[in-house]
Amino acid sequence: MANIGFVAHAQREGALALANETVEWLRAQGHTASVIGGVGDAGPGPVAPADAADTGGSAAGLDLAVSLGGDGTMLRTVDLVSQQGVPVLGVNLGHLGYLTAVEPDELRDSLKRFLAGDYQVEARMTLDVSVSDGEASALSVLHRSALNDLVLQRAAGGHTVNAEVAVNGSPFLTFAADSIILATPTGSTAYNLSARGPIVSPRARVQILTPVAPHMLFDRSLILDEEDEVSVKLRGDHPADLVVDGWKAATLRPGQTLHSRRGDRDALLVRFAERDFHDILKRKFNLGGPNLSS
Repeated sequence: MANIGFVAHAQREGALALANETVEWLRAQGHTASVIGGVGDAGPGPVAPADAADTGGSAAGLDLAVSLGGDGTMLRTVDLVSQQGVPVLGVNLGHLGYLTAVEPDELRDSLKRFLAGDYQVEARMTLDVSVSDGEASALSVLHRSALNDLVLQRAAGGHTVNAEVAVNGSPFLTFAADSIILATPTGSTAYNLSARGPIVSPRARVQILTPVAPHMLFDRSLILDEEDEVSVKLRGDHPADLVVDGWKAATLRPGQTLHSRRGDRDALLVRFAERDFHDILKRKFNLGGPNLSS
């Protein structure tokens, strides 16, 4: 018997109802199932959605986590379960759905296939991010994991982010920009893409450093090896906000340092068929052409 948890977007029509219905359906077959988390438009919500029929509140012991929403809900679900090595199945109740695998009317059939072992797991690189008061050896004041990206952006007041970037302990460049993005290949089609950064296959193992509206001559993205360790030390007199996978995680003070490295654990995404990344790009951006799938 399997133990399956659900994370539902509270503002997506039908998401919580679908979660509760599927929980009852799984329990009727002898499986363990519960709603373990919720997401709102403003970011991660309480672990227990208020109108969920039942909540487990923990990723411990799960065989599968099911995300009901869009890509933001997928990111929240991965954040909840990735450290436990739990695979995630994404159900698309959003718009773009880069990360999701199935539509709502396919959920039960997809769960039957998962329970029968008829599925694949796609590993996606993550980033581990921490913040310290000074050098890397100093006490860490924050630690998070990201599937898409981490962004150091100007806080309220509109002041430019001034930050000294080092790679593997060697100073690279001091940036003056609206934001500095460190993205995974999965996150290359998120904020990085809007900032005219490169589109990278999600199967690649690299880090992407992209300045946003830099106030300097060097305005290019930098592709780094997965094993590189990046530090970003905030300079000047103004704070900056750290946003991890779309949600504000902290406000850095001048002198504090952001550290980024390849995550110890990949995000594990459940798939039922081979996904052609280039075809997905063409469909999502309506690029057309003779090879466009219907």
